[in-house]
Amino acid sequence: MNFRGDRSDEPEINLIPFIDVLLVILIFLMLSTTYSKFTELQLTLPAADADQARDRPSEIIVAVSADGRYSVEKQPVEGRSVELLAAALRAAAEQRQDPFLIISADATAAHQSVINVLDAARRAGLPRVTFAAQSSAAAAGTSP
Repeated sequence: MNFRGDRSDEPEINLIPFIDVLLVILIFLMLSTTYSKFTELQLTLPAADADQARDRPSEIIVAVSADGRYSVEKQPVEGRSVELLAAALRAAAEQRQDPFLIISADATAAHQSVINVLDAARRAGLPRVTFAAQSSAAAAGTSP
């Protein structure tokens, strides 16, 4: 009698039940997950601590109002186009040696208005640009 027999059959691992269980777990996780939408971003505008501004004759200050109007050295710029702003910046830079631009924008000014000032500065050949910020103490005293 040959009880051992000829066992040349390899054991078979059936993956179908394993895949079914994984799919059920995946469906459960998809249904139980909550998706939250961010409808509004809370932004805190930058504040900087620095020494008081010194009188620098090579500064050109561009102010951007909340409604997108520009003024260069306290002189309003007619219109809101980049070309007019670049011409005003060129005229202000002619009288200065190695000028740099300070952008002072209202906190509620559109981002596009500030980008227009940067584009006008590039067109006018002013590579040195900085932004004005309020001090930390002044920012703490005001609430939105």
